[in-house]
Amino acid sequence: MSRDTREVIREEPWIAPRILAALEAGPLIIPEIAAAIGSPADETTTWVMGLRRYGRLRELPGATGEGYFRYEATG
Repeated sequence: MSRDTREVIREEPWIAPRILAALEAGPLIIPEIAAAIGSPADETTTWVMGLRRYGRLRELPGATGEGYFRYEATG
């Protein structure tokens, strides 16, 4: 990760709505989410895992051919 993890986590309140908006069109893998919000994939992974932990999005069963999981908003 290029930035301190604490710095990345602090941005979640501002980034979460952007991630959830990107998922309105349907489930996405982390590289697609990162591209949609214009952020690095490693930072996007941190935010997605936080949103997943707190039930704001969920991981869909089965990985893609590249080994990625798709995520969708829960509400």
